[in-house]
Amino acid sequence: MNPEIEPAVTTCGNCHMPMPVGLRFCRNCGFRLGEGSAEYTETVRFQNAPPGSFTANGAPSSPYSYGPGPIASAARSSTGRHRSRMSGTTWMFIGLLIFFITAGAFTAIVKRIPRSFPPRVVMIAPKSYAGVDDFETTDAGVTFENIDTPDGPADKAGLVGGDIITTVDGQAVHSKSEMTDVMRRTPIGKTVDVVYIRDGEIRTAKLTTISKEELDRLKEIYSGRAEGRGQFGYEDGDAERVEIPNTKMFGVRLGEILPNRPADLAGVKQGDIVVAFDGIPIRTSDEFLSRVRRALPYSTIKLSIIREGAHLEIPVKMGKQ
Repeated sequence: MNPEIEPAVTTCGNCHMPMPVGLRFCRNCGFRLGEGSAEYTETVRFQNAPPGSFTANGAPSSPYSYGPGPIASAARSSTGRHRSRMSGTTWMFIGLLIFFITAGAFTAIVKRIPRSFPPRVVMIAPKSYAGVDDFETTDAGVTFENIDTPDGPADKAGLVGGDIITTVDGQAVHSKSEMTDVMRRTPIGKTVDVVYIRDGEIRTAKLTTISKEELDRLKEIYSGRAEGRGQFGYEDGDAERVEIPNTKMFGVRLGEILPNRPADLAGVKQGDIVVAFDGIPIRTSDEFLSRVRRALPYSTIKLSIIREGAHLEIPVKMGKQ
């Protein structure tokens, strides 16, 4: 060997593996002979080469040959290639924790709001009443079965059971709910125009609404009157609403007439169709029954009937229940 030519490969003083002369550290065991940029660059490039990964002149046998060693661990740490990562479950728990913290903070804020703002008070106007049993939806508007409050608004307005109300105070009504809304919006004591249909004819009446307290007072006066209730002489409810042939009028056909009672003594017969009771139109069986009970005992009323197509008027002296 020529002593003037510097050998290209030397050996590591620690593990005795071959290594380039210009390199100051061992690629195998990491034994460092000095510091410098060259050594750092090679450390990153050829980390932890295992025995047999280098050729005789110190070059790596494969650019992808790596092995264990302290330099490899340091390199992996510095480059982050094997840095540990958080699993999906860990991220889920972190998300839930953030959610519960946020929800708790929001709840605390909401609980404090009522202390700063007083509760809103909504005033609901009292409902007005007309003095009928109940409204029902029909084809042309709303109807009812009978006047249940003597001297009440509907009674004074001349309405009777079976009338079909189409307009109240200029507002069209098509259903029970609409009628209820109109009565709730109408001030107590206001007089309104009521448009209704009876026997196919459109009519108008003026109705003054009352309060619930006044309605109850009128009913109490009627139920507690000293004269008592009238008696006609038929089974209560044994009657049906029927249409009068060849007309748009309805009446009430009577069922069984009790013997030796006011109707029987007056000559009223089963099957007679009542169209008026003492001048009040009768269009439903409930209206007829309410008028019978309202009649003063022992007073004489005029009963208008249709019998076999003929109109008859029969005076009936009422009894007492």
